[in-house]
Amino acid sequence: MAKERLKSPRTRLFVALDLPDAVREALVAWRERELGDPALRPVPPEALHVTLAFLGWSSEKEVGRAAEIVQALREPAPGLRFGADPVGVPRGRRAASLYALEAESPDSVSLQGRLERELVAARLYEPEKRPFWPHVTVARVRREKGEKKRLRTVQTPPGSLPAALQEPFRAVRVTLYRSILRSAGAEYDPLAQVELPSDQAAVR
Repeated sequence: MAKERLKSPRTRLFVALDLPDAVREALVAWRERELGDPALRPVPPEALHVTLAFLGWSSEKEVGRAAEIVQALREPAPGLRFGADPVGVPRGRRAASLYALEAESPDSVSLQGRLERELVAARLYEPEKRPFWPHVTVARVRREKGEKKRLRTVQTPPGSLPAALQEPFRAVRVTLYRSILRSAGAEYDPLAQVELPSDQAAVR
């Protein structure tokens, strides 16, 4: 990410792959049945997406360039297929801090690579050291009250997805989001979007 000028207004940005409404609604219904453990906090429905690139705190002046890169994408809508079981993702060596659905999607990996190259060339993004992992975060682990605020222990992890949610589907668009941090959690404001055309090839 480009260095910020002193006193330049900043905003928190990321680019994500949006899911079809029907898939997102089905995920919300599944969570209502499976996230019964009080240690788990479901993410808001609008946060059910595949993050492609987290730009972090960026200058407001850079929003326009990031939007142009997003809107110039012309790849077909990538196919995705969720794994059957949610994955607990630890923070360092600690217990799981969130649960996510892994998405098998070679097309998304290709799209993310193209996007990453464009953002890096524009000096808007510093790539992650770890490989891109297509996934959708469905819940985060709450913290205990008190000074240390350790992660709570999850006694009952979320169960498997129903068969219908394990069927392949296609994403619908790529969106540049502004993440607004609130005490109740982050809010996501779409700044630029591009609808992804669906071709006739079978979902991979």
